[in-house]
Amino acid sequence: MDSELPGTLNVDNFEMRFADISSVEISKLQALSISVGWPHRAADWQHLLDIGKGYVALDEIGRVGASGMWFPHGDGFATFGMLITSPRLQTNGAARWLMKRIMTDCGRNRIRLNSTREAQRLYASLGLKPKQTVYQYQGTAIAPMALPPLEKGLVLRRLDRGDLDTVIALDAPAFGTDRSLHLLRLFESSICYGLYQGERLRAFSMRRRFGRGHVVGPVVAGNDEDAITVTHPHIAAHADGFLRVDTHLDSGPFAALIQQCGLSIYATLTTMVTEEAASYGAGQNGNARVYALASHSLG
Repeated sequence: MDSELPGTLNVDNFEMRFADISSVEISKLQALSISVGWPHRAADWQHLLDIGKGYVALDEIGRVGASGMWFPHGDGFATFGMLITSPRLQTNGAARWLMKRIMTDCGRNRIRLNSTREAQRLYASLGLKPKQTVYQYQGTAIAPMALPPLEKGLVLRRLDRGDLDTVIALDAPAFGTDRSLHLLRLFESSICYGLYQGERLRAFSMRRRFGRGHVVGPVVAGNDEDAITVTHPHIAAHADGFLRVDTHLDSGPFAALIQQCGLSIYATLTTMVTEEAASYGAGQNGNARVYALASHSLG
């Protein structure tokens, strides 16, 4: 750790200390996320703990006052998430203290996170720049209208472990780096669809249990029509259930599908980055783009 960062912080006459997030009971982490209105189940926390690293700030009697995690990827890149500060600490410097700690320890020079409006000023002061808006759609899903017949030569089917290499190859240029380990874990807990043209994967999508219901994402495709094709079966299968989709799109055919199926914008966040010239998920240079995020923490 950076020797310039103290291991404790005095807040309102009591002392906070760092602890590795893996050392804390999940029930305490879930209590923290519930305190700020986040819907994470214990299983959702466990998934993140299995693939990420991080710290918590503990008070003198062991209560969790703040958390922060990073999720390492290839090429010196990481996403940050679960950046939570309890309401009683939000104006006392705990978030900055914890953010500096995880930025120091993650050892990555390319960082991406999705920020609430309230936290943007803090992250900007630490060198992150706003890039895009994230629209969090959610609600009780309505069954979508039937899709038109697929073009000749296209096949929509469930994916299995044997498709993982083609999924990784399509995803990496869209996401901006290789996230194969995270995709593998998502595969294990998700229902996945892919759109193939011969041996070529044109689009894929995943759906898994999360929070109050299910979340659709990631969705990666080369165009709106393909993104809709691989998203449609998830919505159809989950009609009348609670569904969530996080996307950078608030207009166009893909957003229209989500809206027509009963999901509305619940919240907006801002994707912030340190060193990325291109907009994440924008499909530059003929690559596929990210139509729906895996989650706020994973991108």
